[in-house]
Amino acid sequence: MTLAGKPGTTVDDAAQLRAIVGEESLVVQKKVLDRLDKFCRDFVALSPFLVLATADREGGVDASPRGDGPGFVQVLDERTLLIPDRRGNNRIDSFRNVLSSPGVGLVFFVPGINETLRVNGRARMTTDAALLEPMAMQEKAPKLGLIVEVEEAYFHCGKALLRSKLWAQGSQVERSSFPTLGRIVAEQTKAVDAAEADANLEEAYRTRLY
Repeated sequence: MTLAGKPGTTVDDAAQLRAIVGEESLVVQKKVLDRLDKFCRDFVALSPFLVLATADREGGVDASPRGDGPGFVQVLDERTLLIPDRRGNNRIDSFRNVLSSPGVGLVFFVPGINETLRVNGRARMTTDAALLEPMAMQEKAPKLGLIVEVEEAYFHCGKALLRSKLWAQGSQVERSSFPTLGRIVAEQTKAVDAAEADANLEEAYRTRLY
């Protein structure tokens, strides 16, 4: 079944969108800050996980998970964040996007808190050792960091997390109910044995987080 071209199903202008959704309240308008206030800074200090959204000049988009111990993102001042680059798969999608289009969006999560913190701004990369060496883990400093100049910061209500029951213990699925990443990659790529891929991934999780 396809809905392409079906009359009345496509929203293609802002006025139509607003008519469907309704107006935002004065509180929603006024809660958007141009800096990180005390509450924002405290939330970042508690957060072990965020999603980083970027886009390239042509409109190609990417959303990348970033995580470490609570407070792994440093608040340099009320308008500046520093995100360390930890070891990953070397795809560098986010960084390549920032090179051509520096606008970024961040969503910070804190386990057990249903509200999230959204931060929008402009990013640039840094290799400044003075900034990165204090962020070392297991005696390994990140080689690269992402500096985000904050343009907007605001808290997002918890409805999405409440509906999804993200933090509810009963919502966790049995790991055995879904294939391992090794098996998935093996079947998708036909380039590696599933057992070998799983073993390599387990070893990477154990010894190559940093």
